[in-house]
Amino acid sequence: MDFFCNKNMGLSSVLTKYIYMNNDTVHKEAWNSIGIFSVFLLLFSAIAYYAILKLNPTSLYVGLLMIAPSLATFVTLLIKGKSFASLPWGLKKFSFLKRGYAVPLLYVSIAYFFIWIFGVANFINLEKITTWSKELGLEGANEILVATVMIVLLLTVGVIKNLGSTLGKEIGWRGFLIFELRKVLSFNKVVLVSGIIWAVWHYPIIHLIYGRGEHLYLHIIAFTIMIVSISVILTYYTFKSESLWPAAIYHSVHNIYIQKIATPLTISKDISTFWIDEYGFMIPIITVFFAIYYLRKARVEGL
Repeated sequence: MDFFCNKNMGLSSVLTKYIYMNNDTVHKEAWNSIGIFSVFLLLFSAIAYYAILKLNPTSLYVGLLMIAPSLATFVTLLIKGKSFASLPWGLKKFSFLKRGYAVPLLYVSIAYFFIWIFGVANFINLEKITTWSKELGLEGANEILVATVMIVLLLTVGVIKNLGSTLGKEIGWRGFLIFELRKVLSFNKVVLVSGIIWAVWHYPIIHLIYGRGEHLYLHIIAFTIMIVSISVILTYYTFKSESLWPAAIYHSVHNIYIQKIATPLTISKDISTFWIDEYGFMIPIITVFFAIYYLRKARVEGL
């Protein structure tokens, strides 16, 4: 009996040591990949930001910035000897795409509902609808018809067209980075670390928009809260679906709905800068509640 106990204890010790060494190797490989990715992300982003800030903010330079995360990912995979096919290109359930589409529509709608109801900005900007009528070739048409046609087109054709831009970012953020971080960090830490990296990556853009204005840091704070909050949602759906496509769809809808629809249809006041768009506080406040909900779901579901 003692012989078998000692033998089993020895075997158990060997297995424990093997698992520990194997985990240690996985951790080192993950940190190595994250480090390589970070170096090339910084390099490609710096080149793009220099061109945007010092030369001219043309769409080509902005486009280079948008694909910097995916470029960093591809170079990292090449260095590590991994295939591009190792990225989560597949999609098990179409329902994840539907959720990726619906969630940003929901929280942006709630945020702008409160913005308009509380009077920090007014609804509706008829000048924007007039501009839309000219773009659509519907001059003189009913304003509700014009607005409806444009919103439908933006949330379908516009979202699909914008996918190229958001995919260039999501290949890096959700397709690669969070999966490497998950090898060494808990879900909550993955969300926090990836969210902060994602937010800081945008800071030069915020500086470009607001310059050295007195409210620059408030906009940075608001944007960071929003980014970390939606990082929770995007990370949750990416891990659940094991695919980068829900995040790409989500990102595109988020951008289009805020930048092309909700904010343009809003008439700003002096106080509006603190509340509207991605750099005001209303959307961050709403997304915090969504983030709490998804953090709880992730914990219950063992992510």
